Amino acid sequence: MNCYDIMDKVYEYSGCESMPFLLRIRIAAHLFFCPDCAREVERFEVTRDILKSDFLPPAPHLEEPVMAQIMKETAELPEYPEADDIFGEVFTGAPAADEVSYRRWVITGLIMLFSLSTSFFGLDFTRLAAAEGMSFLLPVGITIGAVLTCYGALFIGSHLKELSERFGLR
Repeated sequence: MNCYDIMDKVYEYSGCESMPFLLRIRIAAHLFFCPDCAREVERFEVTRDILKSDFLPPAPHLEEPVMAQIMKETAELPEYPEADDIFGEVFTGAPAADEVSYRRWVITGLIMLFSLSTSFFGLDFTRLAAAEGMSFLLPVGITIGAVLTCYGALFIGSHLKELSERFGLR
């Protein structure tokens, strides 16, 4: 067995006392002759023990005080205006007081598109891309695509009724 197989077996049987006897002997022999694997197994066991005991120590009698505090805070919540006042157009058909127009949405989207696409031309970006290599461009492209997709989804979702009426999609 090579190092990868030994480490797979160690991870597979971690915390389990039912490891076959011959496998236990093979692992012990490999760890005796391979100091890298022995060091890795030791680190793994220490980490496993820390996670079992110290990472999330038991907290007895914690549930009741937390739930009592939550109930106390929910009883003291202020009254909020009706949902019709907050969302306006959604429930009553009347535009809400803080509605954002198409023009503002489009201008903001164009500014976002322009700023995200011109970020490739900055001096800091070129230095960072040169230092990190081409693998740096993949997360940047994914981030730009995700931001623009989310913005487009929010725009379409918030103006779905108006867009369907404007383009005759009823």
